[in-house]
Amino acid sequence: MKFLLVTLTLIVLGLQYRFWVGDGSLAHVVRLNDDIERQQAENDRLKERNRLLAAEVEALKSGTEGIEERARHQMGMIREGETFFLIVNESP
Repeated sequence: MKFLLVTLTLIVLGLQYRFWVGDGSLAHVVRLNDDIERQQAENDRLKERNRLLAAEVEALKSGTEGIEERARHQMGMIREGETFFLIVNESP
């Protein structure tokens, strides 16, 4: 009888150890769920970035407006006949 009680106690302790500490434990599952949430947030951020880049590529392919906007903002280009004014705020 005592042997059976000791055996059952060891089995219960072994199962409790796996439940609280080992692989598949409660803490391990919580960490994995946190990792999944973090990865999903990162994936959503990257999907939005890809959507914006695809829209930009489409705008550049479809006409000259996207190219003109890029040339004006990134390279400081102006159209022929336009006058460029640069307003400088002087610091006191």
